Amino acid sequence: MIRLRRTMFAVAIAGSMVAAGVIGAVVYNASTIAANAASTPPAAAAAAGTPTSNEDATHEKAETAAQETAEDNGTARHGGHAGTPGASNEDPTHEAGESAAREAQEGAGAAPTTPATPGQ
Repeated sequence: MIRLRRTMFAVAIAGSMVAAGVIGAVVYNASTIAANAASTPPAAAAAAGTPTSNEDATHEKAETAAQETAEDNGTARHGGHAGTPGASNEDPTHEAGESAAREAQEGAGAAPTTPATPGQ
């Protein structure tokens, strides 16, 4: 009689564990489906790794065709020091070792063609 009672008790516990596992899987699956349905990707999302340009109307007005092409093909270089395109490095240590020609290039927003070594 005791052995039969232990067996019935073990079967009841095993059955509850199986039932709980099934209920948990159903609840998890339902919540996953709901989460996936709620998070649809935006229609204009770019493919992974594809560079995108700034298409804001204000930005586009001040942009040349060459700049737009560079943005579209991923070769655009934005921001200089302090986030301003072509801005020079006005740090005193940098300025002390900079030639007048280099400073003029930085001030004009041009890409430097002279080296940044002191005395030039």
